[in-house]
Amino acid sequence: MSFTGFTAPWWFLLLIAVAAVAAVYVVMQRVLRKRMLRFANLSMLEKVAPKRQGWWRHGPAAFLLVAFILLTVALAGPTAEQKVPRNRATVMLVIDTSLSMKATDVRPSRLEAAQVAAKSFADGLTPGINLGLISFAGSATVLVAPTTDRGAVTQSIDGLKLAQATATGDAIVAALASIDSFGKVVGGADGPPPARVVLMTDGKETVGTKRAFDAAEDAKKAGIPISTISFGTEDGVVEIEGRRQEVPVDDDSMKEIAKLSGGEFFKAASAEELRRVYDTLGEQIGYEKKQADASRPWVVLGTLIGLASLAGALLLGQRLP
Repeated sequence: MSFTGFTAPWWFLLLIAVAAVAAVYVVMQRVLRKRMLRFANLSMLEKVAPKRQGWWRHGPAAFLLVAFILLTVALAGPTAEQKVPRNRATVMLVIDTSLSMKATDVRPSRLEAAQVAAKSFADGLTPGINLGLISFAGSATVLVAPTTDRGAVTQSIDGLKLAQATATGDAIVAALASIDSFGKVVGGADGPPPARVVLMTDGKETVGTKRAFDAAEDAKKAGIPISTISFGTEDGVVEIEGRRQEVPVDDDSMKEIAKLSGGEFFKAASAEELRRVYDTLGEQIGYEKKQADASRPWVVLGTLIGLASLAGALLLGQRLP
């Protein structure tokens, strides 16, 4: 057995005492039997002694030993990995609203599917997390500063409007600036809260004062990973000013941004895939795994078995084990 899952494994030394008690019980049973056979008249013993109860007469003592073992495990402080909601984190949701997002290769359109999935992500995120929203096309706009008010975020997602160009780098810069400003306000003795950027886009960067890759490196230095979602298919087509234009997704750029920032890349080619990506991100961002105390079940079970042993002893032998 590995004791790495216990906070105080030295309590297992009590099992030596439990084993000693078990051994003494066995020895005493043999001694009593020998004494009874030595000093009793066998014919008389058969008449006056109660019928032998069989092996189950040892049940109360056995149950009591099991209870001691369970309580010893509880004293050793068992721990278990549990999912704990995060209540101190900042997430900036950054959504591409360039004209390519009106492509209908994802029904009803890339933007409408993205809005539905983004609202679901916002609503399902752990309540204690601060969520902000940025939209970007030719420039980036902070629509909602980090807040726990999900209503403000979902309302702004509904109001997203399309525009020309794709300034991915500027969007990342705006997200980092928003996180920095918020962190200075709420940061305590432990420093600013942990943060992450969730960037959803479908196309290549076309304009901007800072390249997306350079902004991703800045995010890495700030310790803020970027989770990128490449949304759409290779067959996307839109009409701009009466001209038909192909708008395939740009997976390579999104992969590189995620890599440079220390984040993760996700690809979604349908509304359902995008929903699953957001569900995955919500789980990753909203919860963390911690080693928590798991002694309660051992205490409860040990106590119940101990009480059962006492009850059995009184009912079967009219004495305690």
